[in-house]
Amino acid sequence: MKNILVTGGAGYIGSHTVIELIQQGYNPIILDDFRNSDGSIIERLETIAKQKIRFHTVDVCNLNEIVNALSDIKIDGIIHFAAYKAVGESVQNPLKYYHNNIQGLVSTLKFAEMQNVSNFIFSSSCTVYGEPNGIKEVTEDTNSRNANSPYGNTKVVGEQILRDFHKSGSKINFLSLRYFNPIGAHPSGTIGEWPIGKPNNLLPFITQTAVGVHPELTVFGNDYPTIDGSCVRDYIHVVDLANAHALGLSYLDDKPAGFLDFINVGTGIGTSVLQIIASFETCTGEKLKWKFGERRAGDVAEIYANANKIKETLNWSPKYSLEDAINHAWKWENHIRKIH
Repeated sequence: MKNILVTGGAGYIGSHTVIELIQQGYNPIILDDFRNSDGSIIERLETIAKQKIRFHTVDVCNLNEIVNALSDIKIDGIIHFAAYKAVGESVQNPLKYYHNNIQGLVSTLKFAEMQNVSNFIFSSSCTVYGEPNGIKEVTEDTNSRNANSPYGNTKVVGEQILRDFHKSGSKINFLSLRYFNPIGAHPSGTIGEWPIGKPNNLLPFITQTAVGVHPELTVFGNDYPTIDGSCVRDYIHVVDLANAHALGLSYLDDKPAGFLDFINVGTGIGTSVLQIIASFETCTGEKLKWKFGERRAGDVAEIYANANKIKETLNWSPKYSLEDAINHAWKWENHIRKIH
């Protein structure tokens, strides 16, 4: 059984990927310092997996902490999630993002090199495309040098670090997965998106507003050149995204040492903020309180994936619909409110 290190494995995407890895026959090991997640996630993961899961409380910016935590085990692959991810916050506090996101990647890569790790999957983002010059459907070859936010730029820089490390003669196989907009929760309702403080992502803000945590939702901007004036994104169920990582490991296993690739992970369908609100109300029967506000710094008007490459290379396609994601997120929201 291959040991897969999952940095940020207690976070939203990381935790769902841990479950997917177990289901695909891998042994995941979590590194997380729980700054953006709750410690109870480990118990919930073990409930779903019906097994113990090894984890270490480690700041991945500190190479010594990584080495000390894993001195007794051979790591076969790494999935590097650990990073800050809020576009708006990154505009307000860029140094926080550059330090954490870049240093965390460099430390993890140093560890991978020291341990002769075979495969490395980097958690990237569609934000690398910035405002892609009027192009709404982006391919992996779309210009990726004009990120609209410091967060997006940390992903641009992160990918350049992978390129440079690859060119230096590294024998590690690298795959950068460029996520679009993950939403939803595990179908069991046992794990899901649980932001610390006010949510930065749309769907958890919607569900929290519906249960009364927030008085109303603000839709940032109503004058974008889109179908209804609100921003359009490619929303992907988090379990489908997690599945792409397991398939990515198998993909890298079949490649010669020193391989590098970049793949979009999205549905290929754009959905507006107002359409998400309408779908939530239809799926749940809840009437949502919301208003329009000013545009938010760093936001792109409309972007969605060209998903041809991931379908061809990983034989991946989404199993869950937008409605599934909303229903699973709503199930999770109600579950978490009952126990907290």
